[in-house]
Amino acid sequence: MKVTVSRKAHFNAAHRLYRKEWDDRQNEKVFGKCSNPNYHGHNYELIVSVTGEINEETGFVMDLKDLKELIYEKIEVPFDHKNLNLEVPEFKELNPTAENISVIIWRKLRHELADHLDLEVTLYETPRNYVTYKGD
Repeated sequence: MKVTVSRKAHFNAAHRLYRKEWDDRQNEKVFGKCSNPNYHGHNYELIVSVTGEINEETGFVMDLKDLKELIYEKIEVPFDHKNLNLEVPEFKELNPTAENISVIIWRKLRHELADHLDLEVTLYETPRNYVTYKGD
């Protein structure tokens, strides 16, 4: 029997959506106020869900304390109160859209989980705008 366990977390970060090869007019046309050259910030909400069989010995799919520590170490510490474009290496050449951020988060966490567990990441950029990524 497969069960999904989830952990909610958050981080605050600034970013700018733009393409270097486009001029400011084209960036504003495509990305609107999110292309502000002075950046802008979000209070991101993150839900990390892990699905798997319940371990007969522990009764856990995964110890949520371990998931909490993993999210803190791999996501919150490197992303919280950072300028994603300037301070997070994964976004030096990758536009930090909510879609791309969710994929990067998924990849960072996927490497840390047992192969038999499925992973889903839901990232809220605003209370009304969010993306979900379940893997490549």
